Amino acid sequence: MSPAAPPQIFDRDKLKARRQTFARHFQDYDFLRARVSSDLETRVADTPRIFEAALELGGANGGLSETLLGQNRTKSVTIADTADAFLDAARARGLDAVFADPEALPFEAERFDLIVSPLILHWVNDLPGALVQIRRALKPDGLFLGALFGAGTLAELREVLSEAESELMGGLSPRLSPLPGLRDMASLLQRAGFALPVVDRDTVTVRYREPEGLFRDLKGMGERAAFARGVGRPLPRRVLARAMALYRERFSDPDGRVRATFEIVHLSGWAPAPGQPKPLRPGSAKASMADAVKRAGQSGKDS
Repeated sequence: MSPAAPPQIFDRDKLKARRQTFARHFQDYDFLRARVSSDLETRVADTPRIFEAALELGGANGGLSETLLGQNRTKSVTIADTADAFLDAARARGLDAVFADPEALPFEAERFDLIVSPLILHWVNDLPGALVQIRRALKPDGLFLGALFGAGTLAELREVLSEAESELMGGLSPRLSPLPGLRDMASLLQRAGFALPVVDRDTVTVRYREPEGLFRDLKGMGERAAFARGVGRPLPRRVLARAMALYRERFSDPDGRVRATFEIVHLSGWAPAPGQPKPLRPGSAKASMADAVKRAGQSGKDS
């Protein structure tokens, strides 16, 4: 008997349309992605290797890939995205850009020796399957570096929406996307067959004059929930109004601005290959992800 298909929580057409919206206003809403891209640049630079062929999954306009090429961290790069506007922008930079949904990668096995993925994998229905596809697309001893929103993201908004809906409607409906925790991701990397998996997180606090500013940013970034038909139901205005009142009451700073938390989970893993360093026993790791990436990279050949 074949395994059951993963539940379809997200609507792929909605996600594609929202990614296109993000592309049209990218410079106004790219602040979190810019932070993640800078961090990924540092992590790649900490690896003592020049990569032959890189893939940027969810590559947007190709800015990160262009930097990696300019720093001579990779000899070639492919941009993969689902938004035509992003693909056009990447091609305008002279980069190779292809349409690719993270849930169905069109690349042959062992094509890349570096895959980076900034803030896209939290939108896949089958995250374990997507990680397996990424690992298969890597050459032996190839490196995967990813970043996605984790379970602590928008904790304030989740709390007030849940309380307001319970209070006024007597029950709950999905409002914000389910997100993985740190331990979940470590386990998923191992299940997908990555060697030397490392997971850490970066917590970012963004402040707004009003909670409504957060909603504008989520829309601009293409990060509004994109549930499939039958998942969730419309949010009544009175529930939203009550949630916003609770938000101001509980999460305002002394200057009146409100806080919103984004938890960015960083992933690192290597495609298995002979001669790699052996992982420490569970619970004994003390080094940072940057140290782990650098140390593991020394097992490969410099180009």
